[in-house]
Amino acid sequence: MEAARPPPAAGKFVVVGGGIAGVTCAEQISKILEEFDVEEQSSTVLENRFPNIKVIESGVKQLKSEEHCIVTEDGNQHLYKKLCLCAGAKPKLICEGNPYVLGIRDTDSAQEFQKQLTKAKRIMIIGNGGIALELVYEIEGCEVIWAIKDKAIGNTFFDAGAAEFLTSKLIAEKPEAKIAHKRTRYTTEGRKKEARAKAEADNMGSALGPDWHEGLNLKGTKEFSRKIHIETTCEVKNIYFQEEFRILKKESLTFPRDHHEKSVTTDKEMWPVYVELTNEKIYGCDFIVSATGVTPNIEPFLHGNSFDLGEDGGLKVDDHMHTSLPDVYAAGDICTASWQPSPVWQQMRLWTQARQMGWYAAKCMAAASLGEPIDMDFSFELFAHVTKFFNYKVVLLGKYNAQGLGSDHELMLRCTKGQEYIKVVMQNGRMMGAVLIGETDLEETFENLILNQMNLSSYGEDLLDPNIDIEDYFD
Repeated sequence: MEAARPPPAAGKFVVVGGGIAGVTCAEQISKILEEFDVEEQSSTVLENRFPNIKVIESGVKQLKSEEHCIVTEDGNQHLYKKLCLCAGAKPKLICEGNPYVLGIRDTDSAQEFQKQLTKAKRIMIIGNGGIALELVYEIEGCEVIWAIKDKAIGNTFFDAGAAEFLTSKLIAEKPEAKIAHKRTRYTTEGRKKEARAKAEADNMGSALGPDWHEGLNLKGTKEFSRKIHIETTCEVKNIYFQEEFRILKKESLTFPRDHHEKSVTTDKEMWPVYVELTNEKIYGCDFIVSATGVTPNIEPFLHGNSFDLGEDGGLKVDDHMHTSLPDVYAAGDICTASWQPSPVWQQMRLWTQARQMGWYAAKCMAAASLGEPIDMDFSFELFAHVTKFFNYKVVLLGKYNAQGLGSDHELMLRCTKGQEYIKVVMQNGRMMGAVLIGETDLEETFENLILNQMNLSSYGEDLLDPNIDIEDYFD
């Protein structure tokens, strides 16, 4: 006889997801309202800090939106008045189910990567986004073949000029001194390692924050600092296991001694896995890192629910983070912003936006429950992202790559090799975006100039003249 299922637990607000969007949403709403649930948390930190939060460690099996109920994998049901889905995104793996292909998206996969790297002499990184950029610089003691589909590195964030500025840093020896963090840091220190008896391979840990690699020892088996070879304008054509490679009598290449080496040398060493690229080159390696972007993690919530989905597969949300279903909100990587955006804002699946969306979604849920109006949050007026690549501080503002501006724009540049790279995007005399690499101290001034859309035509190239204190100009 089947055991009786426990009665549904009722929560005024339920937040699904343990990443930055979910945690921020939970923290914010706990300061306003009384009691709600947080799903998929691996720690009791929130419960200790906020007594009105109840943490439930279980994935979501099904959403019954008409009944205002979610069913968790442990068989329990949870009723809600307002629900916020913050389940993040999953990595797009170049090959599903291959034991030699590793995707890095959450804390668990990052730990697995560190473990595999300690035994590796050579790895291959596929992809050109933020994770790939961070990895290639941080890895020591292991040869890295980096394959990108673009002509230059960091195509998501940079133009060719900025890419060239950063590439020179890759070739140089890595300095010991790390730049100081002038923002809140996010780490997993103090996190208890709890054994999961019924852990499944596709279970995901909490999402990576901006400082995800700080606590990891990313070192291979060799003693050298950094060895990187970049293969541009190519993608993965085939992946071969060692036995398959041997039977097919294929030949792979040795690690190039420098970026300009044109002579081809056959690699005599046998590797666990081989990657054939679309440029016909084949390299052997210990394992492959797939860093080719993400796809919104919507599958657990689709059955029986008619969500409106964006072109990128995310849950469409309006300007109050509300999905197409009653009382269901979404924030972070799982959602697609479907409101008319500000001329200098665009959605990107970055930790900064996930945090902003989680915070704003909490305010919208609280306002709706109290029947109060709420204005669009100021953080959606201007796209702004601060990060670190190759030990340089990087600030991206507005339409930093002239996204959607067409040919009707001009660029202004200032570059000091090894120190700073500044690019400003102008349209009709007004600043629309900027890329700041290095300690430029210009972010606040440029942020204000983009927001107030002041006509800067009369200033010309003085805007980037290093001998002029531009902050005093517009103080």
